[in-house]
Amino acid sequence: MSTLHQSPGRSADGSAGDADYGRIGAGYTSYRQPEPQIEVAIRRALGDARTVLNVGAGAGSYEPRDLDVTAVEPSAQMRAQRPAGRVAAIDGTAEDLPFADNSFDAAMATFTVHQWSDLKAGLAEVRRVTRGAVVVLTCDPTLLRRFWLYDYAPEAIDTEARRYPPVDAIASGLGRGQVASLPIPLHCTDGFGEAYYGRPERLLDPGARKANSAWSFVGPEVHERFETDLGRDLSDGSWDAKHGHLREQPHFEGSLVLIVSPGDRSGGVA
Repeated sequence: MSTLHQSPGRSADGSAGDADYGRIGAGYTSYRQPEPQIEVAIRRALGDARTVLNVGAGAGSYEPRDLDVTAVEPSAQMRAQRPAGRVAAIDGTAEDLPFADNSFDAAMATFTVHQWSDLKAGLAEVRRVTRGAVVVLTCDPTLLRRFWLYDYAPEAIDTEARRYPPVDAIASGLGRGQVASLPIPLHCTDGFGEAYYGRPERLLDPGARKANSAWSFVGPEVHERFETDLGRDLSDGSWDAKHGHLREQPHFEGSLVLIVSPGDRSGGVA
């Protein structure tokens, strides 16, 4: 593992994007456990790969346990939360991967591309070191306003919409790619914002919001207003009158997408 250092564009923790995980990442794994249905979709997309690079690996969510994984993560806070049994993550960024061309059968990047300081360079690097499929789990910024949260904290949703890159930019940056919507299950164990579409009370927990980086970019007045307004509407039944059907809806078609660039095992993009 390389030595942690603070380079241009990185925080003291090593976080390379606009969010400082040294400040917001503590306790992250309490709220962001891998969701089995999403895990199955990612594993299927990785196909018959044997070696996999996980870029922006965080605490190791969605890393296949049956494959040879190499993990890269710039945040010391997130590297420290990787559970026993996961490989130690290398301190590094997507834009400067310390691997030779075509080193891996496949690569994955989950909830991370919006943190990359140079999306085009990062995608080119991932493609350079990967012979086969590159699998990216992200959110389509054009679909974020489907979530009822926009009624209560539009600032948080608008922040996310600005941060997430367009899906066509990701696909084209990898050479080519197929984009598929991923339905979010009602009891999703990975607590990104839309995971609580049918469990609004959960977002009144400050820890749940802290595990979603968008909330770190809005002021305390937004948090306070959100808690007051949502708390009131849950108490008087207003939320349920408008959105109560979501409590029993098995899946939500939100902004979650899986982008798969197949590549070519002989090296590079087909």
